[in-house]
Amino acid sequence: MRALKQSLDFYLDASVHVALSVVALMDITARFLNLGHDEHLSYFMFFATIVCYNFIKYGVEARKYFFVSNSYHRYIQVFSFIAGIFGAYHAYFLEREVWITLILLTVLIGLYALPVLPHARNLRNLGILKVLMVAFVWAGVTVILPVVSSGLSLGWDIQVEAGQRMIVILVLMIPFEIRDMFIDQPALKTLPQRLGVTGSRWLGILLSVIFVSATFFKDAYTATELYSKIIFGLLLVLLMWLTREKQSEYFASFWVELTPVVWWAILLILGQLI
Repeated sequence: MRALKQSLDFYLDASVHVALSVVALMDITARFLNLGHDEHLSYFMFFATIVCYNFIKYGVEARKYFFVSNSYHRYIQVFSFIAGIFGAYHAYFLEREVWITLILLTVLIGLYALPVLPHARNLRNLGILKVLMVAFVWAGVTVILPVVSSGLSLGWDIQVEAGQRMIVILVLMIPFEIRDMFIDQPALKTLPQRLGVTGSRWLGILLSVIFVSATFFKDAYTATELYSKIIFGLLLVLLMWLTREKQSEYFASFWVELTPVVWWAILLILGQLI
């Protein structure tokens, strides 16, 4: 059991779990918008997510962003380096338009993780702006990138889908914000610090309803898409209902981050039934 727990902890701490969620959301986009599947883009984003998330979580705390003193973090650093090599291989096959979009998103990630000026704060220390930035980057990676890779223009349905994806990420961040509300500095004024736990949960429920309702603003959507979003919206509401200040060890880091993969599985099942 101890070895199993250590393996699970490394799987979560090394950001493999969140990388799977990214790939799942990208495939959901491809299925909703009838896009071609770019395997190199999916693999690249899987490995790039591992590298970026581990850098944000551990690199900014390390001396000069590279030298870590904790042996456990060094294992994660080596793992990230190997992931970076695999990501670089798949990056070679990406189209120029995808690279341009990636560069723009990378700039935003850099602003999020690194101080823009000496002694300045980064965007991750700016409370509400932080969650909006994270939601925007996730929408860019999981919706805009697959669209750009397929050579399509950013039409109305794609814009609606990107907006819905931002809403999903905002909802999924609420359990993390509630978990960390007593750790975050009061000056950050995060959602739970502004609205309280109950207010934040109700905001998540409202956003979940908006997420599902926004589907009807699309010019074209399938029954599979609509039903999958209704079921996933209900799952988000349940998640808000279960979110508490005192959470189990894996509630946010495992179960909350698993929900995109669950959504992907729901979509596959409905695709076989409808």
